[in-house]
Formats: sequence, structure tokens, C-alpha cells
Amino acid sequence: MAKLIHPKRALSTNPLKSSAPLGAALAYLGIERAVPLFHGSQGCTAFAMVHLVRHFKEAVPLQTTAMNEVSTILGGAEQIEEAIENLRKKSAPAFIGIASTALTETRGEDVVGELKEIVARRHDFADTRIVYASTPDFDGALQDGWAKAVTAICETLVPRMTERDPDLRQVNLLCGSHLTPADIDELVRMVRAFGLNPIVLPDISTSLDGHVSDSWAGHSLGGTPLADIGKAARSAFTLAVGESMRAAAKVIEDRAMVPYRVFQSLTGLKPVDAFVRTLMGLSGVQDPPPSIKRDRSRLIDAALDAHFHTGGLRVAIGADPDLMFALSNALSSMGAEIVTAVTTSQHSPLIERMPCDEVILGDLGDFERSAKGQGAQILLTHSHGRHAEHRLHVPLLRVGFPVFDRIGAQDRCRVGYRGSRSFLYEVANTVQSIHHRATPADFGAAPIPEEFEHVPHATRH
Repeated sequence: MAKLIHPKRALSTNPLKSSAPLGAALAYLGIERAVPLFHGSQGCTAFAMVHLVRHFKEAVPLQTTAMNEVSTILGGAEQIEEAIENLRKKSAPAFIGIASTALTETRGEDVVGELKEIVARRHDFADTRIVYASTPDFDGALQDGWAKAVTAICETLVPRMTERDPDLRQVNLLCGSHLTPADIDELVRMVRAFGLNPIVLPDISTSLDGHVSDSWAGHSLGGTPLADIGKAARSAFTLAVGESMRAAAKVIEDRAMVPYRVFQSLTGLKPVDAFVRTLMGLSGVQDPPPSIKRDRSRLIDAALDAHFHTGGLRVAIGADPDLMFALSNALSSMGAEIVTAVTTSQHSPLIERMPCDEVILGDLGDFERSAKGQGAQILLTHSHGRHAEHRLHVPLLRVGFPVFDRIGAQDRCRVGYRGSRSFLYEVANTVQSIHHRATPADFGAAPIPEEFEHVPHATRH
């Protein structure tokens, strides 16, 4: 069982985590014709906008209630109402997702009550679905904000059912924040291979996958249709990917009696096998489709090829809990050793199940110090880890959010048989790219004393 370590420091040096409101905004962008709205100052929104644009290389319709000194003290209900009215006029969204920030949460504003009063009074807002999630910056990270937003969407838009009338070929696929658009595409392909129809929530694979639209719009282009969210109540089953999606899956079960299963990881042979067995049970097939069996055999072959490079590999990873758990266990199953694990949020039961002795709740400063002290041979974190890569002379494999110094982050797939194979190749190729100069220690001999390292062989005695 891993132990969670809280460094006793008064500041953060090179932050690892992204804020909860940003995670909520990202989840809202997975809804069709959506506009995320930050209830806070313009600065809060600008910071999140920069992160999203640099990562996805796309225009992002992120808006703000633009709180000022007066509204912060007296309350921001008027700002919310005015923001909704302006968005409806300029962007005509079908969905507005509101995320709170530290500014409004510190005051303790009753946004839920104010929003109910606004919607009841403004009948012209009736054709726009509005969802609010409490996501203060000072509590949790991107993963937590995403999870709260998805839970709020389910609580607001999934209808209550008094009796069960399921569509046995339809399943809900709840996607965690650690999944890329390519990851979601791969999971949808696998579900459909068994003849099942998935309702994906939220679906950034169609809104943030990197495509050129025929026309400009001030809202998200793609995502889960609102009508499909209502249909989720008739699904036969809910497949939740990531421990953070458990709360949302529970909401759907409570409201519509839809059973669920949480897959804490879908990277690596054993977790994907469990996913496939579940799909076999839901579809009633006795044998997986040939394409799935072929992908599995290719993953096994990739594992055989890669284990020469992953066996004994000392790994340092810094990421949100869901992503950290999935990648760490996949590498551990290949013989790697997780020597450094730094995470962003303490709100996850996965932390104590990590394949290492301790997990640090910290930043990239903690990550770099621990990686150096533990002799890590490869670093796994987002683009801000490039500073540690430069100083430690250890290769960096970019995972998570944000990845802004490489293009195509949305096309990285690390789930399913195909994605797991790709991930093993990534790690093995990164290790192979390191130039290694053989020493006697590599062959079991005692290392040369440091004072004799630069003495020519002929003069050594």
C-alpha cells in the first residue's frame, strides 16, 4: 500500500497540477453546442484559455462572468444573468456549463439558489440547458473539476425513471479526464465491434480532435448531443473509465437504475481483457470479433519485444491520479520500477493502490528532486517536465495535460489493446534513444573507483 506524502513547504516551484475549473471547462467542451462559463474574474478565464489553446491548438469558446471588486463583495447573480443573456445573443449555445472559481467560492456565494431564481424568472432562457458545478481552484486538480462537471451534467440532464425499460444494445461510456480524443475513439471502436451503441459522455473526441469546420461558431463543434444525454437513462449498462467517474455512474444508477462498472485502468493486457469480457457479457457473444483478437495478439507480441527495455527500468511519473495509476500499473506489469510518483490531488482511493512505496502530493520541484535522488531513468509527465529533463539529462515522455511543445497531443492513444501496444513502443523507443556507454558494472564487475576513472588503462595498477 502506497503512503501519501505531504511536503511541508509554503510555496510551489514549477506547478504540476492544472486547476479544477479548467477541468470542468474541458468536460463542458465535450457537449455539443456548449460554452463553458467561468464564474470569476477575467484573469481566471484567461489563464485556462491559454492552457487549452496551447494544448489543443484550437480556438476554445471559453467565457467569463467578469467579476469585479464590487460584485465580488455584493454577489455575482447579476453577472451570471447578464453573461447568459449575452452568450445566447452572440453564440446561440444549446448548453452553458458554469464553473465556479476560488474568487466566488471564498465568498460563499449561493450560486445554485441564484441560478434557480434566474431560470424561473427568465422564461427566454428555457431553450438553453444550464449546468453549474462547484469547482474552487483551491480544492483538487483538473481531474476533480472534470469529475464534478460530469456529475453535475448527469444530475441535471439525465431524467429520473420510475421503471426500467432498457435498450439492450445501448451502453453509457463515461470518460475520465485522462482520456485523449484518440483514446475515446479507440474505446468507441471496441464497443461498437461487439454490436453495442455507446453514448459517450463527455465526448471530446468529436469536439477537440483537431478538425476544420465548414463554418465558424461561438460554441463547441461536436460533442455529446443533449438528446443523447437524456437517452442515457435507457442504457443497459454504464462503463465508467477512471475512478473519478464513479460518482457520475452512481448518479445515473440512482436516477435511472442503470448498473455500472468502473474500469480504473484500460492500459495493459489484464485491464483491457477485463473490459473485453464485460463487453462480451453485455453483447451476448461467446467469442470476441476477429479484429479484437488480432489486436490482443499484437499487444502480446509488443510486450515480448518491449520487455527487454522495460524490465528493471526506473520510472518517475507525475500526473493526475487516474492517469498516474493507469500508466504506472502498465509499466509495473512489464517489470519496470516506479521510483517516483507525484500526483495533484488527494481525492482518489487509487493513490494507496499505486505500485510503489509512497506518492507525493506536490509539484514538479518535488518530482525533480525525487527523480534525481532515486536514479530515475525515464520521466513521465506533461510539458512542464522539460526543465527536469534538461537538468537531469533523463528523457521525458510527455503524458497528461498540458502538452504544448509538441503537436498532435489529441492523437496519442494509450488505452485498449492498440493504445497499450503504442504506449509500450513509446517507452521502449525512448529508452533505446539514450546513448549508453558500457562500464564494467554492466557486466557484474565492481565499478572503477572515481579517482581512477580518467586514468589511462596502461597506468592503472
